[in-house]
Amino acid sequence: MPANGQRRSTRTARLIRTFAVTGTGAAVLAVPLLGATTASAATPATVRTAASFGYSNNLDGWIRASLAVMAQKGIPGSYNGIHRNIIRESSGNPRAINLWDSNARKGIPSKGLLQVIDPTFRAYHVNGTSWDIYDPIANITAACNYAAKRYGSIDNVFGAY
Repeated sequence: MPANGQRRSTRTARLIRTFAVTGTGAAVLAVPLLGATTASAATPATVRTAASFGYSNNLDGWIRASLAVMAQKGIPGSYNGIHRNIIRESSGNPRAINLWDSNARKGIPSKGLLQVIDPTFRAYHVNGTSWDIYDPIANITAACNYAAKRYGSIDNVFGAY
């Protein structure tokens, strides 16, 4: 009979292989959590919501909360620049997904209020926001971070980017 540590290692490896084969991406998330000995090891960082900033859970509140995060992180952008781009990209629907453009044909559709693809979202994610690309504050803030690096500000974006 294998030692207890070997049994856990085998179960862990099998679980990771299962996640990897199904393509869920959960294997990457599961690895640090497996074998965690304290609750804090699996506790995510505090993520701010529009309500935690004192704003409504709607487009206006999401933009204002994103602007608050952006101000803390030194990311430029204005309410009007963000709003203009959101209306053009998603009509204000945080669950919008583009299944027809060139990104979608490559298997990485644009998602959320500012139609960000997963690799860009991950690369420009801002700490303190959710890792959920559909989370309005995370989506806006990551897109504005990208636009700041690429165009100087979201205010300088007047077409699809």
